Formats: sequence, structure tokens, C-alpha cells
Amino acid sequence: MAAPERGPRERMVFSAAQLIRRDGVASTGMREVAAHADAPRGSLQHYFPGGKEQLVNEAVGWAGRYAGNRVARFLAALPEPTPSGLFAEMVRQWTDEYETTGFAGGCPVAAATVDCAESTESTREAASAAFATWTGPVSRALAEMGVPQTRTEPLATLMISSIEGAILIARAEQDTRALTTVSRELGALLDAALPSTD
Repeated sequence: MAAPERGPRERMVFSAAQLIRRDGVASTGMREVAAHADAPRGSLQHYFPGGKEQLVNEAVGWAGRYAGNRVARFLAALPEPTPSGLFAEMVRQWTDEYETTGFAGGCPVAAATVDCAESTESTREAASAAFATWTGPVSRALAEMGVPQTRTEPLATLMISSIEGAILIARAEQDTRALTTVSRELGALLDAALPSTD
């Protein structure tokens, strides 16, 4: 069964996320979003009466949900879920993208945070909520693997923070080295959080 086609509003939110991840918030204009989404320019005001700020915040929220929803897909790809395996899959999403299409895109939530955290309170709040929307499923997945509850959220934060930092370094270096390094170096630490079976 084919996926349902996105309506103009959904296409504009998706397009905003794609343009923000590539160009940042300041360089993403409403006209560019409408053109990228193949949506009528007049529909922007209809769907986003709050203007660019509303559109950016919704794009950031979409990105957080997308990242959170991917966790289940990453787990399904693992024959035996482990913390290191989950993290490797999370990192692989980025290394695969960079190796096939180049280093133009980053995380739209990170881009919005860098551009707006001090200037636009609603966007800072949207970014904070998006990170929480991503951290929650990672934390729950770790708990289901047997990681003690007191460690799941801190480790989820460590995993996401490491990926975000490695994405920045990878884009600066035009190389996936930082991503493969965090995957390799953190794997053993993450698995060590599982209770010993001895």
C-alpha cells in the first residue's frame, strides 16, 4: 500500500526542515519553502498565521518526532538489540547520508538552536521539546534492553549529544571520521551499562 500523499501544509513543514538542515533558519525564506514544497505561496499565511516563526517551530517539532520514530526502525534492524548496536544504527543513518549525498545537511533541530536559541524563545522551546521527543524513545529502548532506569536518560543524552557534535565535526571536515569514532569509542561504555549476566 502506498504511503498517503502529504498535503500542502505537511509538505511545507517537511520542506522547511530540509532547508533549515541545509541552510540554517536565517537563510531559509518563506518563498523558498513554498517553492521547495511545490505549494501555493498564498497558502503560507493560511497555514502559518504566525509566519516564519511558527513554520520553523513546526519544522523543528517534525524533526524531533522523525528522530524519535526512527528508534523503533533502528531496533528492528538489529538481530539482538544492544545499546552499542542501537547507537551504531543511529550513527549509520548519518554516515550513509554523507557517503552517498555529501555533507550539505545537518540536524534541523541543532540548526534552529544555533540560529535562534537566544533570539526566539518559542524556537528555543520547540528545539528543547524536539530533543526530549528524541531522547524519550532512546531512553525507553535502553530500559527494554535491561539498562537500569537511573542510567537510561543520561545515556540517551550522551548518545544524542555525541551524534550532534560528531555531525558538526563531520560537516566541517567533510569526512565521517568523527561519527565512526564516537560509534566505536562509546559502544563498549554503553554496553557496560547492562547488568552483568555472571
